[in-house]
This record gives sequence, C-alpha cells and structure tokens, in this order.
Amino acid sequence: MPTNGGISTGQSGTGQSGTGQSGAGQGGAGQGGAGESGAGRINLGRTVQSAIYRAGVYGRRPVVPTSPDALANTARRRMTRTGWSYVAGGAGAQRTVVANREAFGRYRIVPRQLVDVGERSLRTTLLGRELPAPVLFAPVGALELAVQHQRGGRAAAPGNAEPALSRAARDLGLPVVVSSQASTPMEQTAADLGDSPRWFQLYWSSDDALVESFVSRAEASGCEAIVVTVDTHVLGWRTADLDLGYLPFARAEGIAQYLSDPVFRGLVEARVQAGAAASAEESTGEQATSERPTPAAVRSLLSMARHHPGPTLRNLAQPHARAAVETFLDVFSRSTLTWADLAWLRARTTLPILVKGIQHPDDARAALDHGAAGIIVSNHGGRQVDNAIASIDALGPVVDAVREWTGASGSGADAEVPVLFDSGIRTGADVFTALALGADAVLLGRPWVYGLALAGADGVRAVAEHVLAELDLTMALAGVSGVEQIGRHNLAL
Repeated sequence: MPTNGGISTGQSGTGQSGTGQSGAGQGGAGQGGAGESGAGRINLGRTVQSAIYRAGVYGRRPVVPTSPDALANTARRRMTRTGWSYVAGGAGAQRTVVANREAFGRYRIVPRQLVDVGERSLRTTLLGRELPAPVLFAPVGALELAVQHQRGGRAAAPGNAEPALSRAARDLGLPVVVSSQASTPMEQTAADLGDSPRWFQLYWSSDDALVESFVSRAEASGCEAIVVTVDTHVLGWRTADLDLGYLPFARAEGIAQYLSDPVFRGLVEARVQAGAAASAEESTGEQATSERPTPAAVRSLLSMARHHPGPTLRNLAQPHARAAVETFLDVFSRSTLTWADLAWLRARTTLPILVKGIQHPDDARAALDHGAAGIIVSNHGGRQVDNAIASIDALGPVVDAVREWTGASGSGADAEVPVLFDSGIRTGADVFTALALGADAVLLGRPWVYGLALAGADGVRAVAEHVLAELDLTMALAGVSGVEQIGRHNLAL
C-alpha cells in the first residue's frame, strides 16, 4: 500500500480542465487529507465534493468532467480517431456496449432515511489484501492509443500511458490489473507502482512456454494474482476498428510485454533465421514481385521499428521488428483451451488465479472446479459478442452459483471465493449496484482511460476520486456506512 495510507483527496479534484494541474486550490480539501487519516473512516464523498465547490469560488473547474457522458464526449474530441475507436468501440452494432450501460437502470437503489451514517468507510479486503475501496483499474490493452494526441505524439505515447496510470494508482492505493497487451513492460510498471498492489492479466498464448514466462515475470514483478481472460481467444467483430483497418498490434502498439520477453524474442529470432534461409533459396530462382510501398505502410514500418528494442534506424534496416509483429499475430491467444488447461496453469504458479469473462453460472462452477480462486463477471466491455447479455444481468446468477459452490465444498467463510464485476461501470452508483448484487469489487475501465486522455495521471486520479465520491454519497443516502453492509436489500428487486 502507498505510504500515505490510501485514497488522497484534494490533490486532483479540481484545476484547470485539461492542463494536468492538480490541487484543489485555496480553500480546498487540503493535501492528502484522506490519506493522513486513513481512507477507511472518512466521508470521502463530501470531501471531494467540497473541494470542487470551494475551488469553483476561484473560477476553477474539475480536472475532468464529472458526468460520465461529458467525460466520454470530451475525450472523443481530444483523442485520435483510431484511439477513440479502439477504446470506445464494441462488437458489431454496439448493442452489447449499450446494453451494459442501460441494464443498470433495471436495478433501482432504494434510499433510506434517519440512519446514522455520520462515519462511512469504503475499505474492504480482497484476497487477503486490505484496500481503501472495492475498485480496481481494469486491464486496458494498447493504452498508448489513448494519449497519442498528447505532447510528443505517437513516439512519446508509451511513456505517457502506463506510467501515468501507475502514478495515479500509487496515490490512491487502488490495484492495477496489468494488461498482457500493455504499452510498457510489466517490470517497469511494477517499479513505477512501488508498493502499490498489482495483478497481472494473462492472454493465454498458443505457445505454452511463453505463457509460463509471462506468469514467472508477473510473480517476479510482485503481482498478487493472475487474471486469465478467457473470452478473447479470437477477436470479436469490432466494426469501428475494421472500418479504419486499424489493429494496433499489427503496428507493434500494445505488445511491450512480448517484445521484452526472452521466450518471445527466441521465437522472433527463429522466424528471422527461417526467413533468411527461405530468402537464400529464393535468390537462386525467380524473384518475387512486391507491392509498391504506400505512405501508410511506411508509417506502419516506422511504428514497428520505434517500438522494437534498440535504435529505430537499426530496426528499420533489420528484419526483427517486422518479424516480431508477425510472431505476435501467430501466437496471440488460443481457441483450443478447455477447463482442464486451467489445472496446468494452476500447477505453475502459487498466485491465486481469477477467471475473467464469465457470463454463465455453469462456467463459474467449472472455473472453481478446476482451481480458480476467483471469478470476474465480464463481457469485455461489449467488445466481443454483439447483442450479448448485459454483464450486470449475469452478475446475480453467477454470485449465487459461486456462493452455492463454496457452501457445497465445505470451504467455509475463511475461503470465500471473491466475485468481481466488469463491463459497464461508469459511476459510483453503478459500483453500489454491482456490490448490492453481490460483487466483492469492481473493475473500472473506459472512464479512467478517458481521464488519462484528457489530463494524464491527474485525469486518472480525478475520475477514480469522482467514482468513489459518488459511491460514498450513495451509501450515505441509502443508509449504509460500510461497503460490507451493501446487499440486495438496497435494491428494488
């Protein structure tokens, strides 16, 4: 946990919008007030709210919009077209993206009155780690796309992506789920996070040695859990990206974990050597014709060379950068996985394994039967299957199945299996609803990416604080003083 003890307020709640300046200004909430007193016994909502209003007296507005729609719309105007399409886009006609958002309206919160909620706490414990709030930063691949419009452009984007997220997460004390498709190697992210908690999200490669290497590196980087994403063994039909013909990984964007991995580099070298041998054979025969390079192709090659380890000019002259992209496209994910493979992974790490992408109670039971320590209810933010069930509609039945499984296994309360929720969380009220339906914590995704796009680390921090502030105020108005008290009785079911 960070040395300041958890969530800080008054550091980024207000400022000149989009400037990245932090601080509530004169008359604000103070520097790190929540951290000094501990985030477990403060009224965070009123603290953040008051800091914003007080700064407004001096003409300052929040670093990023507090309305989720305004936040997204402002980010859309600022981000590149390809960046926005990748982050905001979903599968097909976007019906699952819409369903994720609109389904929350079917679960209405019931306000309660004259309950002593003078002291409220967001603190919780997850997998044995005490956290200042039941919120994690969801894994987001190719994060550099969200900041390519910022100073330095595409060349500087990787350095403005995960490092900024890490600074915000470290200040807040909230866990980061590090993506397999990150723009920064996990070792650098771990160094940037310091003692702040982190998990690692694994896309299961078709090369088992690479899977083992990723898991080993995650353990060495201080990750406290492995999150296996099982709903992306093939990419969904993502129309926004398809219409632009843009896959970031084909340009070496979002493959830093692979480029920094010794096993992957070995695969690349083998491909280069095989290609050299094939070229030698072809040189004795008829020369193959090739298409005239287009400006777009040149830009793509430059992106590959810039992302590959080593000097860009050398990478342009050698085949390794392009071979790395081709190798990634070959080994990414695997459609032959079955539940039995989870036991293989279980035997190769001492870390708890959580399975992400569960939408059906039977899949939750199967995951637990094969060694999972936790379940993440998610439909990948609507990016995989169009017209799918809203993730929040899947949450209750999955929670019931997990609790039934835990009881039947005789594990007892000490071994209770955590259920986390992902896909559709935009506000503190959304967090409250997910907790009321039985989630132990939630993963926050697109909103913090929009904050990153608008104001870097300050924007990420502000978005998280706004969500937590609304969660705290919703708890107060629903007659709840601690997140452990939130349940289905708080909803009009």
